[in-house]
Amino acid sequence: MSSPAQPTHSLPADLTNVADLLRASAHRLRDAVALVEGTGSSRVEITWSQLDTDVECAAVSLRNRLGLHPGDRVALTLSNTSAFVIAYFAILRAGLVAVPLNTEYPSSELARLLGETDAKVVLCEDATVSAAQEAVAETHRAVVDPAGLDALIGGGRGAAPLTDVSGAEDLAVLLFTSGTSGRPKAVMLSHRALLANLRQCLALRPAVMTADDVVLLVLPLFHIYGLNDGLGMAAATGARAVLAERFETRETLTLIRREGVTSIPGSPPMYAAWAELEQHDGTIRLRDYLGGVRLLVSGAAPLPPALFEHIRRGTGLPIHEGYGLTETSSVVTSTIGSPQVKPGSVGRPVPGVDVRLVDVTGAPVTDDAGEIEVRGDNLFSGYWPDGSGGPRPDGWWGTGDVAYVDDEGDLFLVDRRSELVLVSGFRVYPREIEEVIAEHPDIAEVAVIAVPDPQTGEAVKAYVVARAGAVVRPEDVVAHCAGRLARFKRPTVLSVVDQLPHSATGRVAKGRLREGSLPSEEAP
Repeated sequence: MSSPAQPTHSLPADLTNVADLLRASAHRLRDAVALVEGTGSSRVEITWSQLDTDVECAAVSLRNRLGLHPGDRVALTLSNTSAFVIAYFAILRAGLVAVPLNTEYPSSELARLLGETDAKVVLCEDATVSAAQEAVAETHRAVVDPAGLDALIGGGRGAAPLTDVSGAEDLAVLLFTSGTSGRPKAVMLSHRALLANLRQCLALRPAVMTADDVVLLVLPLFHIYGLNDGLGMAAATGARAVLAERFETRETLTLIRREGVTSIPGSPPMYAAWAELEQHDGTIRLRDYLGGVRLLVSGAAPLPPALFEHIRRGTGLPIHEGYGLTETSSVVTSTIGSPQVKPGSVGRPVPGVDVRLVDVTGAPVTDDAGEIEVRGDNLFSGYWPDGSGGPRPDGWWGTGDVAYVDDEGDLFLVDRRSELVLVSGFRVYPREIEEVIAEHPDIAEVAVIAVPDPQTGEAVKAYVVARAGAVVRPEDVVAHCAGRLARFKRPTVLSVVDQLPHSATGRVAKGRLREGSLPSEEAP
């Protein structure tokens, strides 16, 4: 399953370092605005030429003032600010390896990740400096740079530019998987992989981003979706990037309208929050705030079809859903490449990426659900530190995700192979059950996992969160499922909880659910 080649946006063919994207845009656009951050009197605009100069100075400073060498790892505990953007591109321009980390990590988690990557330096901000200092005290493997970004930039002013640049196959980024189904692993992404996925996405029509676009960067930049599909794409095209440090429902809508945002890389929780605000606040109409937007995109978690329809009715725009992973840099498929945007579909492979479905033996599947395997230049180089788990010698890599292809060639995700529930030998896909339970009017969120069962081997367990003001009884949910699911698919254990654990982009962290640490009200 592959997408036909299409005319591409012209990225310079000789690019080998992701930071070269920034330099190319600076040469083309110079005094055009690259970044916008802050509001009111604190609002700041940074031009492409200024941004490129600051990145060059910071890169020189990282090498000369901090004494780092090509290949050294530099951790980032920075939110969505210009400091992150400058630090990230400076690390890459200096031939170093960026290790973006979740800004919410406690010191114990930071210590473990810093130790695993042997990071030499941690670049942090006021909100994260305490945790970083505590983490470094535990590991003694890194130093927290206390001087701040201004000093880092200043330390490189007037110095000769760096000449030993990274090659395409050199490691650019170590990104930890979200850990939604187990312990996070560090994914090794080369400059080649990151640049390849940008080229692949730029070949889509309509264009995913152009120099005329104003893109909202509210997805966390420590996640591959925000980092490459958002920030990387803005650098590749010269789009103006509007930085938002955190997602706040009403404030983000106001920001979109005020800054004239035209492109929104988003996630289902963002769209769900906007839809709920419109439903409960009679003064809010999404069309009034999103009227200038030309492209809505969703990824990182499944988009409920009902939410897709609500946003389309409210704005006149479809949400283009995509599928990708950290290991694929990240986009594999998108409905932007499909003749028709179908609710529930993640579309077709982006140009330059091959996709096939296989069974448990590795044999191709054409008329049933199978595991997604991917092949393309955008694939990672394996997991840190030894490159294990990467693509096979034939170039294919198994994602662990299960999907099927409809008669028209569009892909529909079913579930993670590792999350499959085997009830008396019958396959049960949690996503199917979650979609049924989510239809209950009093349920805001649901997650389904497998639990051991002495009679059936495994059984279905559901966690549900009630909508605000509603009372959900387990027996009501069980009754709701009875008329919609076969008996072996129905939950045998149901827990009502106050909230579910999530990754940074809103995906339910089922690994934590399997630990059984959430307080709940259970019913057989």
